[in-house]
Amino acid sequence: MASGEFTKAAQLSDVPHGAKLVVEINGKPILLCNWNGKVFAVSNICSHAEEKLDCGRMSNGWIACPIHGARFDLATGKAKNPPAKQPIPIYAVQLVDGWIEVDA
Repeated sequence: MASGEFTKAAQLSDVPHGAKLVVEINGKPILLCNWNGKVFAVSNICSHAEEKLDCGRMSNGWIACPIHGARFDLATGKAKNPPAKQPIPIYAVQLVDGWIEVDA
């Protein structure tokens, strides 16, 4: 899945701790999440309801779907509770000179 080609997605200052930001890379809606000093990049689409996750609650390393409350681990994409069973895609992130770069 990873291509090894990182794309500048946003400045780190645009996604402070506890914040989320939606970006589009190569036609994919990607949700940048800054939690506990680490930036994660995950699909912005719930694997169960196909709803946007950016309006969902983020806490303790997970993001919740605002429709049915399914939670997804930000590091692995794994579904943590029903009704979701399938994971969401995750993408490699690197920080370079104040930029968040994503391999999508």
